[in-house]
Amino acid sequence: MRLVFCGTPQFAVPTLEALLNAGHAVDLVLSQPDRASGRGLEVQFSPVKQFAKRHGLALSQPEKIRNNPELQQQLGEMAPDAIIIVAYGRIIPPWMLTLPPYGNLNLHASLLPKYRGAAPIQWAVANGETETGVTTMRIDEGLDTGDILLQERVPISSEQTSVELSPILASVGAELMVRTLTGLRQGTLRAVQQDHSQATLAPLLQREDGRIDWSRTARQIYDRWRGFQPWPGAFTIFREKKLILHAVQVAADNAWLPAGASFGTMVRSDSRLLIVCGAGTVLDVLELQAEGKRRMAVQAFLNGVVLADGERMG
Repeated sequence: MRLVFCGTPQFAVPTLEALLNAGHAVDLVLSQPDRASGRGLEVQFSPVKQFAKRHGLALSQPEKIRNNPELQQQLGEMAPDAIIIVAYGRIIPPWMLTLPPYGNLNLHASLLPKYRGAAPIQWAVANGETETGVTTMRIDEGLDTGDILLQERVPISSEQTSVELSPILASVGAELMVRTLTGLRQGTLRAVQQDHSQATLAPLLQREDGRIDWSRTARQIYDRWRGFQPWPGAFTIFREKKLILHAVQVAADNAWLPAGASFGTMVRSDSRLLIVCGAGTVLDVLELQAEGKRRMAVQAFLNGVVLADGERMG
């Protein structure tokens, strides 16, 4: 097929590569405009842009697409068979939706209708799901509400972070998109309407999502730590300053738990820092970072503080 591809982050790159390897003609790549980032505010090229430049693909980075007559004319003259959308980061306007005969096809990193929204991988892990997947769908004007084309299930291990899960889903999704185009071209694929009553949301992450609620169980806190990597991570307050928890695990037992200890109570056990959580569970802190200081192993932190009896985080 003749395609236009829209994508920006690394998650989108495997799909673009798989489409080329399958023999499809990607006539144009759309990616978000370059942004300044980091302490030096250096301009960074998106991973999709870098891939497009390496492979000599035509590239455009429009600031806007909804009211962009030049882009509308360009795509109209190209007359692509389909427009492929993978983590582009823009709402697709109606004029694009009606342009190609096979539609605008999206790869979404969940088993729709679960986890509609901007952060499906992170929320699936954060909520302790043991399974997720990828979905190819035909985009409509709603938020991830279009008809489903194909789905593939992917397990989530109990220790896996969203950072580790993302490239797995990207790889599985890339092959799923190739299969989707094959099925559409051969007429063997039939779209299925989503059951909207089963929909759940995966909204864009906010900084406060990383704030630890110590009334949750240790497992729930650990799952949220896994899901919210690398941002917003997991943080709490210690002596009126922010404390980031870089590495944690669920403690194997709570036999030492002080009677009546409130949520967030800190207990030093030899070289370990243990935190009382909900339902009588305990979180074992391995690495952390105090505000204004470097990341450190918990032993180094404990060497520098004297914990008062019953002192709490949060």
